[in-house]
Amino acid sequence: MKKNALINAELSYVVATLGHTDEITICDAGLPVPDEAQRIDLALIPGVPTFIDTVKAVLGEMQIEGVVMAEEFAQVSPDLHQALVTLIRNEELLCGKKITLSYVSHEAFKVHTQGSKAVIRTGECTPYANVIFQSGVVF
Repeated sequence: MKKNALINAELSYVVATLGHTDEITICDAGLPVPDEAQRIDLALIPGVPTFIDTVKAVLGEMQIEGVVMAEEFAQVSPDLHQALVTLIRNEELLCGKKITLSYVSHEAFKVHTQGSKAVIRTGECTPYANVIFQSGVVF
């Protein structure tokens, strides 16, 4: 469910059409994108746009209630993982609702992306910089 204005038309449309519990994936430049999911490729060059900038843009627009990440993300890229968790905890404060964090293996994460309504590919080149957001409701 949408919250605010987003200027990327494809991304804005996907967020606007999400129903409760629908999922989207935001991923690094290397994650395989399932054929079943809509691919929104924002990647321009390595590092542009960043994973965190893309997450911030989506969080400004999308109400989330759940998050799925690979266990390896916290282990291999702890700084970026912590930056993401901090954004999610700030989002909880802003919306006044608990957001559930779940961890699965990277292999299970890749399988889980097959159920995403869309996969948003960034230019991020940090290992395991991937997240699945589950749509919540604003009421």
